[in-house]
Amino acid sequence: MAVENVIWPRYLDASVSRDDGRRVPLDDAVDEPTVDEIAQAVQQIGYDAVIERDVTHPREWDARGRVLVKGADDSTKNDLLQAVAAYVGILRD
Repeated sequence: MAVENVIWPRYLDASVSRDDGRRVPLDDAVDEPTVDEIAQAVQQIGYDAVIERDVTHPREWDARGRVLVKGADDSTKNDLLQAVAAYVGILRD
């Protein structure tokens, strides 16, 4: 069965502290990442991405959505998040 990882924008958001849910180092984090940028980055590293726009993270009030990553069973969640964060940073340059 394929592994399905969930990436919430707050995992990569530079304005969110580690205690509040950021999961990548501040050097890799970006300001207000969107689900579209995250999905594009996921596809760049070779996985399928499904955007769910009307979903709200339990610690947020606004629905920023989330991205489901399919087939990433050859990677740890931490490695996946760092690769996605790096690609979002590259996409913005």
